[in-house]
Order: sequence, then structure tokens, then C-alpha cells
Amino acid sequence: MTAKIVNGRAIAKEIRKKISEEIVQLNKKYNSTPVIATVIVGNDLSSKLYLKLRDNACSEVGIISKHYKFDVNVSEQKILKAIQKLNEDSTVHGIFIQYPVPNRLSQEKLIQVIDNRKDVEGLNPVNLGRTLIGDEYLIPCTPLSVLTILEHEHVVLKGKDIVIINHSNVVGKPLAAILLNRNATVAICHVFTKNLIQYTLKADILITGTGVPKLITTNHIKENAIVLDVGIVETKDGICGDVDFSAVKEKASLITPVPGGVGPVTIACSLKNMLKIYRNCVENM
Repeated sequence: MTAKIVNGRAIAKEIRKKISEEIVQLNKKYNSTPVIATVIVGNDLSSKLYLKLRDNACSEVGIISKHYKFDVNVSEQKILKAIQKLNEDSTVHGIFIQYPVPNRLSQEKLIQVIDNRKDVEGLNPVNLGRTLIGDEYLIPCTPLSVLTILEHEHVVLKGKDIVIINHSNVVGKPLAAILLNRNATVAICHVFTKNLIQYTLKADILITGTGVPKLITTNHIKENAIVLDVGIVETKDGICGDVDFSAVKEKASLITPVPGGVGPVTIACSLKNMLKIYRNCVENM
């Protein structure tokens, strides 16, 4: 039986419609428009594509997206000062750091200096800590998109065996936390995991985000598993994910395509976080 293919674009469209309606009401109430600032270092091509898509989504729902661009050789101190200035600017409601940034810059420092009340990505230690203990005020955007898809498809998480192939602070760790908060049994794998297949074959739900094309084949999953592909990579044959989609969809029960799966929902979830941040700013700051 061929898997149900998740239509991430349709889910994202539903989210954007609701957000747009809420922003209209907030605009009327507070006579202001949400403004989101993105700090960009360098000229990464994949970032350009993502920024274009996010800017288009912001424009659609009524959010002003501003870019603060810096040369790839900019000093860390200059970036930190720029973020602090945005923290203090009452006309800016939310702040993004656009990744990747040069390796010589400390991602941890950049995240920590963002005012947690303006932290759209939910990666500041305060917000990430809240997610960890179950107070999910601002869930990081990609984990939130995974959760949104699972909820949209009415997937029960309690008691499920879930394997995540990613242990980053942006995806794997917070995703594991929110799944544990829902009483799933979670295993995290990564590049140093020995015998990956012994984990993935046990998974009721497999979530992968490595950027390794076709890492996951039919041999890696059990019959009727749910497979969510967070990976995205550009190859000579076009954009693809971690999963050998055409083969795995014949064995899985539910699967996300790349492109058109998790990606659009992630951008929509960033808008959900922007709306929360904006509401917090205009009501409480």
C-alpha cells in the first residue's frame, strides 16, 4: 500500500490564513504592524532561498520583514552589538539569526544575547529551557513544524517508538523534548551512531534531518512506519531530502516529500512564533 503523502503546502496555507486574520485584528486594536528583524552574515545561497520564501510568507500575512546584512568577515563583537541594539528597539518585535553563520562566530553567544521575549526561533536558553520542562511557549520552528504535521494527521504520540536522526540544538534536541513531553519513547541517532539500521527498524515514527541524500531506504524502515523528512539538499538532479522517497513511500504509511513537506510548514510555524512574539511585545512590554 502506498503511503499517504503529506501536503505541507496545504497545511502551511491553513496556518497563514489564520495568522493573517489574527494580525488584522491586532493591527486594529494596537494600531501597529509586526516587525521582524533578520541578522544575516555572509552570502549563503541556501539562506537566500529560505529568506525569500519567508519574506513572501511574512508579506502575505501582514508582517514587515527587515534584513540586517553583514559582511562574512564581520567581527563577532559588531554582530553582538547589532543584536543588542535590536533588543532595545521598541519598533522591532522579533529577531532571527539566519544560519549558517561563519564557524568563527559562536552560535551560542549570538542566541544568548537575543532578548528571550524577541527570540522568534525559541533557541535562547530561557525559551529552550521552558520547552524542555514542558512549558512550550516558543518551540523552535522546525520541531514545531514536525509536531504540527503529526497533529494535523492525527498521529497519536503516546507510547510510540520514535527515532530522530539529528542531535542539533536547533532540531534534534528540542524535538526529542517535545515528543517526550507527549510520552513518546525517543531515541536520537547521529553521525557517530553505530549500526543506524538497528534503531530505525524499530521506529513507529522516523524523523530524519541529516542532509545526506537518500540515506534512508526501504531497508531502514518497518512496514507502515511514519517517515518525516526534515533534510534538504541540492544535488545535480534537483532538491531532495534524506529519504529515498519513491521507494520508501511504497512501504511507509505516511511520508513527507522534499520539497513540499516539512519546509513550508516550518516557515508557517516561524510566522506562528512571530505572532506570539508580537502579541507579547504589544501587550506586555
